[in-house]
Amino acid sequence: MRKVLLCFFLLGILSVNAQIAEGKKYNILLTGASFASSNNGWFELGCKYLDANPINKAIPGEAIADAANHLIKGEFYTNKELDNIDAFVIMQVHDKDVAGKFGLKEKYQDYPVPFDRSNYAAGYDYVIKRYISDCYNLKFYKGSKYYNTKSGKPAIIVLCTHWHDARTIYNPAIRILAARWGFPVVEFDKYIGFSKESLHPVTGKQYSLIYSNDTEKINGEEFGWHPADGQDKYIQQRMAAIFAQLMRTVLPLK
Repeated sequence: MRKVLLCFFLLGILSVNAQIAEGKKYNILLTGASFASSNNGWFELGCKYLDANPINKAIPGEAIADAANHLIKGEFYTNKELDNIDAFVIMQVHDKDVAGKFGLKEKYQDYPVPFDRSNYAAGYDYVIKRYISDCYNLKFYKGSKYYNTKSGKPAIIVLCTHWHDARTIYNPAIRILAARWGFPVVEFDKYIGFSKESLHPVTGKQYSLIYSNDTEKINGEEFGWHPADGQDKYIQQRMAAIFAQLMRTVLPLK
């Protein structure tokens, strides 16, 4: 009898959790690598402030090419799931030129697949064009709330800088790419609270080092690489605040 009651109790918890998830105001999809994976906490914490369901597809060690390949395999969403996604956030922040035009195709279907990491700009181009196309094509999907509409589903894509300003190739490039498409940018590097231009007055080293678990060298200088993870950590909380503030200006009112 106790086992039966326990089963009903657990089922009740699962049901409540499902209702809470379904009852969120927004659903936000995220792709990225180690800076965005769920162990960090900024995305989940920011979504909590936004009353949003965090759909975190970030996997440590991956790159924008992997995100493209996940889309190709249909591993990010079904048509039914896409119908309810309010925004797609991309935080693939390797220090590469993601705004170059060499090798870009007019249509996403023109790219040879699967993707490798030889052209980060092409990976971004595919992911952007594919997501916009998938959203638009919901107008032809009878199960969609956007079926038979003129515009299909509005595609909200949000890009992100690195968490600080030391990545001098990627950060300017992502802003150029965002301007080209008219996308908003989560400017972590601008609002994180310190800059590579000024050393810490006590340590005499880069600020990012005191917030990081490990280090990387950029142009021969040592910087913080991965910030300490967990929703109780300062940088994760700061990133959550920066993310949430931008998203408040982007998400449609409900």
